[in-house]
Amino acid sequence: MTQTLEPPANITVTRLAGNIGALVSGVDTGTAVTDDAVQAVRQALLDHKVVFLRDQHLDYASQVAFAQRLGDLTRGHPTISSPDDKPFLEEIDSAKGTRANQWHTDVTFVQRPPAFTLLHGIIIPPVGGDTIWANTVTAYASMPGQLRDLADRLRIVHSNATDYAAVFDRDSGTDSSVAAHRAEFLSTIFETEHPAVRVHPETGERSLLLGGFARSVVGFSPQASRDLIRIMQEYVTTPEQTVRWQWRVDDLAIWDNRATQHYAIFDYGSQRRRGERVTVSGPVPVGVDGRESVALRGDASQYYVGG
Repeated sequence: MTQTLEPPANITVTRLAGNIGALVSGVDTGTAVTDDAVQAVRQALLDHKVVFLRDQHLDYASQVAFAQRLGDLTRGHPTISSPDDKPFLEEIDSAKGTRANQWHTDVTFVQRPPAFTLLHGIIIPPVGGDTIWANTVTAYASMPGQLRDLADRLRIVHSNATDYAAVFDRDSGTDSSVAAHRAEFLSTIFETEHPAVRVHPETGERSLLLGGFARSVVGFSPQASRDLIRIMQEYVTTPEQTVRWQWRVDDLAIWDNRATQHYAIFDYGSQRRRGERVTVSGPVPVGVDGRESVALRGDASQYYVGG
């Protein structure tokens, strides 16, 4: 477990909501950041699950350099190609059909989902395009004791071929870019069995490991699986567990992917929305009973090759 440390005097951390979210001021991630500043950001992440930094003037190299201070990096995505010479980058670009308007934790369909995600706002629509994050630690704590006991024992299969991918079908219409993105997203099918409740490797907190990639509960029928996932998921997305961020150009959002879900709101019509995402490699999740997640389908070894 980590010990909460006070940030340096020149750095302020301001809470944004009761259970999740903080604004970090006094850190310029595009320059040579001190070890104390990196530690302050990391501590704020552990304390508040998602943090926001305004006016971060980043290019690919500087975003990668800062992200590497938090840990080794993954490739941009297990199935979606990165731009040439930018292997750690995933483009979150509405012009290329990228949308994430489904509650999810990043890349849970592989055995080692990212630990941290860093998203830099490049093009922001004049209205709309906010993102909502939810705290999956306080969501777990808010469940009745009997439901927590059950969740502690459940194992859930996650896949990229599930409800999250169905968002592309729902929103595509005649949009060829959305259809192309969906095809690339599903070009390799992954399945992983995770604990429904994971133990955070740094804080020791228990958090729900669910979201849009969660497909079925091991040992239960399809209908019972859907019901169980829905019941637990409702505790994640109650407003009390959330914070909503209204983006500006050059905002940097960083979240602890081991303790959050998020939803990018698609309410900006034909306006363009673009962010650039880099992810920090995470460990294999471990359940309350000490059992690790198990990869069932798909080889994600190249995704984990970072640094």
